[in-house]
Amino acid sequence: MSKNKLFKFGEMETFPHVFQLSFNEIREGKTFDLKGNWGKSFFGNDNPIILELGCGKGEYTVGLATRFHDKNYIGVDVKGARIWSGAKFALEKQLSNVAFLRTTIDMLPHFFAENEVDEIWLTFPDPQMKKVRKRLLASNFLKLYSKVLKNNGILHLKTDSNFMFTYACAIVDCNGFDVVKNIPDLYASQDVDDVLNIKTFYEQQWLSRGITIKYIQFKLDKRENYTEPDVEIEYDSYRSFGRNRRIQPSKDEE
Repeated sequence: MSKNKLFKFGEMETFPHVFQLSFNEIREGKTFDLKGNWGKSFFGNDNPIILELGCGKGEYTVGLATRFHDKNYIGVDVKGARIWSGAKFALEKQLSNVAFLRTTIDMLPHFFAENEVDEIWLTFPDPQMKKVRKRLLASNFLKLYSKVLKNNGILHLKTDSNFMFTYACAIVDCNGFDVVKNIPDLYASQDVDDVLNIKTFYEQQWLSRGITIKYIQFKLDKRENYTEPDVEIEYDSYRSFGRNRRIQPSKDEE
């Protein structure tokens, strides 16, 4: 591990708004004191709690928190070195409505009580074109989210991926979810508000290549199981199957 990462990990241990439990602690049954008490015990209010899952550097988390002081935002990511950037910014700006949680998404019910979360944001997730169960809007993840979201809590997806957006629309349609917004070309629409206009580093890369940004917002009602759509979706042409490797755009895309 590099000295820079070690420094970041060490500094985050001193941040009052960054939380984590090791996998060993979770396996041993250690409880998380803020579960069910985020509003009262940490934020000191009853404002809505909004998660950004796979938050990376926390650009959207802190962007939202800067704009909306009447809501509480928690960025969730397993990569501590990424979280450090957003956590450092929030600390320096004295943002009292921001926290960060270092964990995997499947561990959410260990950190949040039933009905504790109002909204979930997914910003530019890996579309996982070959692995259905790893897509962050797959039926197994929807069931997981329903354990912590309030009934009819809001799910947001903002993506550059045609594959991911098509899949999201398909799973929304086959489950009959209530759609609040569905925007296939976000910045060509009239619906770009202060929330949707926040641009992450990845988003600016896609926009510079002429790739359209898509957005869908829907309500997740609680039910026993969710249905996977029976649909074949064309793979994205401009990215490889792994998030870390990119295919150069064709001349038509440039």
